[in-house]
Amino acid sequence: MSKNIRRREALVYHAKPQPGKIKIVPTKRYSTQRDLALAYSPGVAEPCLEIAKDKDNAYKYTTKGNLVAVITNGTAVLGLGDIGPEASKPVMEGKGLLFKIFSDIDGIDIELDTKDIDTFVQTVKTIAPTFGGINLEDIKAPEAFEIERRLKEELDIPVMHDDQHGTAIISAAALLNALELAEKEIESVKIVISGAGAAAVSCTRLYKAFGASASNIVMLDSKGVIRKDRPGLSKEKLEFATDRKIDTLDEAMVDCDVFIGLSIADIVSVEMLKSMAANPIVFAMANPDPEIDYQLAMDAREDIIMATGRSDHPNQVNNVLGFPFIFRGALDVRATKINEEMKMAAVKSLAALAKEAVPEQVNIAYGETKLNFGRDYIIPKPFDPRLIARVPPAVAKAAMESGVAKAPIEDWMKYEEELLQRLGNDNKIVRLLHNRAKTNPKKIVFAEGDHLDVLKAAQIVHDEGIAHPILLGNREVILELMKEIDFEAEVQIIDPKNDECPEKKQRYAEKYWKARKRHGVTLYDAQKKLRERNYFAAMMVNEGDADGLISGYSRAYPTVVRPMLELIGKAPGVSKVAAMNLMITQRGPMFLSDTSINIDPTAKELAKIAQMTAITAKMFGVEPVVAMLSYANFGSSKDQRATKVGDAVAYLHRHYPEILVDGELQSDFALNKELLQSKFPFSKLAGHKVNTLIFPNLDSANVTYKMMKELYEADSIGPILLGMNKPVHILQLGAAVEEIVNMTAVAVVDAQEKEKKQKAEHA
Repeated sequence: MSKNIRRREALVYHAKPQPGKIKIVPTKRYSTQRDLALAYSPGVAEPCLEIAKDKDNAYKYTTKGNLVAVITNGTAVLGLGDIGPEASKPVMEGKGLLFKIFSDIDGIDIELDTKDIDTFVQTVKTIAPTFGGINLEDIKAPEAFEIERRLKEELDIPVMHDDQHGTAIISAAALLNALELAEKEIESVKIVISGAGAAAVSCTRLYKAFGASASNIVMLDSKGVIRKDRPGLSKEKLEFATDRKIDTLDEAMVDCDVFIGLSIADIVSVEMLKSMAANPIVFAMANPDPEIDYQLAMDAREDIIMATGRSDHPNQVNNVLGFPFIFRGALDVRATKINEEMKMAAVKSLAALAKEAVPEQVNIAYGETKLNFGRDYIIPKPFDPRLIARVPPAVAKAAMESGVAKAPIEDWMKYEEELLQRLGNDNKIVRLLHNRAKTNPKKIVFAEGDHLDVLKAAQIVHDEGIAHPILLGNREVILELMKEIDFEAEVQIIDPKNDECPEKKQRYAEKYWKARKRHGVTLYDAQKKLRERNYFAAMMVNEGDADGLISGYSRAYPTVVRPMLELIGKAPGVSKVAAMNLMITQRGPMFLSDTSINIDPTAKELAKIAQMTAITAKMFGVEPVVAMLSYANFGSSKDQRATKVGDAVAYLHRHYPEILVDGELQSDFALNKELLQSKFPFSKLAGHKVNTLIFPNLDSANVTYKMMKELYEADSIGPILLGMNKPVHILQLGAAVEEIVNMTAVAVVDAQEKEKKQKAEHA
């Protein structure tokens, strides 16, 4: 893409469809005169009076506790320099956008037309009662140091200059992990800092807080090495001045272990790089072009560990990993400041997160086959969804332990759930599912183990302890793919098409033939069928060689279901197998049935589908509230398509009174609690939040769940087979890795439940 096109795209993005990147959105009703009377006069007087009694009530009745001011004077904007307050506004709006999307903080940009420190500080102090925190941005040094110092001393809300501390926190996390990989200790490494601005000073101070020795640090500015004998040094530069008799970057780089670049492009040569100690750590963070080209550096030293500020190279030092989550934790305990303990807690949490298994959605987002802790992955990626639940709690705990938290958190589990819900990441039910699976992992056979996504899912469930995978497919292909994604675990691999395990295959064939010989199946037919993976997998489960199976990734749903119905069959007492999808929505988990099996079920079949769905919802830890859907409400239509739903409800009320279910209902009445209460107060669902929807036919169920998935990006788990005798679950064609992992967890929990039921029956 040419530079001109990039320029035009940037301008159009900021100008259309409306100028800017942020806007104010009401959080309360405002449709009626009464709403407006509550929002403004006379209703607004009541919270005003409460705040007048105690100003801390502003956190209770206003947005103060979630509002951060992003403040600049435009004197050091990105790489653009002193461009003025108006020209800095797009950057500050962008910072507000990042606050919102990463941590659900409302960031309001404020551009001050002053370069005078006293005026700047006084202005911020004057407007501070509006905000819960102050994020200083793009203010040139040395004024930035003094402005932040004074505001931290004189305000009782958290203040942070992100240009200083953001880079320091992220780079410190990366440095700790890089040192571990290089097998070096921070107390003994020699560090060269190129740059002496706000970020460089803050970085160096934080490294020292983690143990770096001042005697091992050399800092350079535009004039060369900062030595103690150089006249006219500022107090910040004097703090890091060295006694060493060296003057240039070339001299400083000899035998040094760590280079931190916060200066300008292309000042580090290949020769300098080669003069560094073994396993050198190079953080070339000048933007947009680093102090040395990434590929040039990688070609020069095979043992290098490198990070930059760019997103197109591994190990991007990106401030968005820090400031949204640090302020989130600070605001949530109403911290009076952001202190060193809180910053160090953020560093440790980021460093620890990089060592954990990476969610598949992060691999997909960054086009990676598999991210693993190592030289090319020493810090988390900015779009890692776990950041919101890891960094803020660490910061909040540090605030409490250091005595600056005015509203301590007591229930940390609840707090973590609230953090995830802020970003629509309410995957509580998924975490519950995975945790339950991990308590007693089962052997799950993957019938399509030679497909990359299936194998990646098998790797995740193995690494996470969700299941013990068994892989079916071409052995050579599986081993090659395992090598590609670094799947080094010892797992069972079986190729049913080859002459592997002939005794087992013959035993399976004979069992299959005996079960189906009165349905036209010969022994030869059975032997032939057992060369097919789905039949082989089904027999593995039938014979107890596996506890459950996953299939369907590469074949149409009906062709995969057929052998399962033939060999596994229905559970005792089940007349019809059905399928259910669990949708993770903004209103919480929703169970939808029947999405894949029964085209036009009868009233009794609908009732049985509802009953099986309710049981499955409980398996997920959810108390089912079931709406039986139709185009009509409670007998308003006498058409058979509506009356069968009413008949199904009547059957459920008679035979399963313990299930909270009602209908027939139109979907809007089912999902709108207030609407249902007002129009049909007699309904058993009145006053309840519906979480389970039973559709009158396959058309409506299948169309609905797929529309929800595509239009609203709702995560889907399923279709989950209901009523099978064994834990078998069929994927949708081309299911994503995360969907396969979730379905595997479903299979494991299903196996646990069936095992529990079997033990109870034999007790």
